[in-house]
Amino acid sequence: MINLLPLSGDVSPAVRALGWEWAMEDACQNYVAREAVQLPETEAETLLQAADTLYDMLVQAIPDPIPDEFLQQLAIPANLWAAVRHSWDDERHWHLYGRFDLALTPDGPKLLEFNADTATSLPETTVVQWASLVAAGQAEEGRQANGLFECLEDQFRHWRSLNHDRQATLLLVYLPDSAEDEANCTVLAEAARTAGFADTYTCPIDAMRVSVEGEDRGVWAETVPDQWQKFDFLFKLAPWEILAEEEPDLTADLTQLLVTRDVVIANPAYALLFQSKALLAHLWKTFPHHPLLLEASLEPLSGHHVRKPIFGREGQNVAEIQPDGRTGSEVPGEFAQQPQLYQQWAELPTDTEGRRYQAGVFWAGEACAIGFRREAGLITNLSEFVPHILA
Repeated sequence: MINLLPLSGDVSPAVRALGWEWAMEDACQNYVAREAVQLPETEAETLLQAADTLYDMLVQAIPDPIPDEFLQQLAIPANLWAAVRHSWDDERHWHLYGRFDLALTPDGPKLLEFNADTATSLPETTVVQWASLVAAGQAEEGRQANGLFECLEDQFRHWRSLNHDRQATLLLVYLPDSAEDEANCTVLAEAARTAGFADTYTCPIDAMRVSVEGEDRGVWAETVPDQWQKFDFLFKLAPWEILAEEEPDLTADLTQLLVTRDVVIANPAYALLFQSKALLAHLWKTFPHHPLLLEASLEPLSGHHVRKPIFGREGQNVAEIQPDGRTGSEVPGEFAQQPQLYQQWAELPTDTEGRRYQAGVFWAGEACAIGFRREAGLITNLSEFVPHILA
């Protein structure tokens, strides 16, 4: 059972008092709960250790060299195979961060999935949940498992050191018309500046210009009217598989530029190996009955389980399959035609009102921060974000 602590006070002034105005957006205020999960320190440590162990398992599960059949099994678009292999083989392509979605069960935490490529909830996790404690007068040192911003700084610093031959210029792009994605990029840009990236710029991806020809070869953005700047580092909050499907020419150009080191991209293309939910079935075969895993398969399971698209996002098209085979709850969406993963059902903990809670554990070089989403039904990106306080 989830125990909650009411949180009073207005989050907005607390965020501004901390000097983090750049991380605020209306959506954060509208769906961050005014109460906190009281999380025992032992459970918090268990969640963090689980995420670290799972990341190591993911790396171990990738065959080296990566065969075509494996990429096909994970449904990696063929026009990304070269980028995936190149980034996997060259450690200068560095995985900055991702978020593990975990179920807290009586048998310990279980992996639901890993958002390895374009995980969001950065403003909520780094800033707003801490500001919630500040506003309620609960912000004592060590009362939250929340070192995400500091670990992002370290990751950017390490990424920079691996590519010291490149200029410390970073362009961060996101899908157009998404205030949420822009706010997430703003958090990352601030961490990068703190880590030594002297020049950062954030814009929608359609405002970026990419060239593979002559003196213009590289990635560019119009940082001030009529003045274009070239960037040696690129962070894209746009999923690799969507770029591959909807922008094949851009994907081909970016692949060419990363192979020739005209630009270094994060999260790297190999993050797609972890992002594919088909890897959960491979993990189950590689580490059968591991206590952190749920049974998963690319074929329908017997018993109570869920069905979800391999590259689905935001909870779309996830369906609960009852033990008798009937479809229970199902989230509408745009990914129904994708290959599907089938995963054993995990009962999420609930509060006194019957709302389910899913733990999100951020990994940025190490497991470093926890946040919760809650919903009466299946968890989606619209589910309420709930801060936590260590008990």
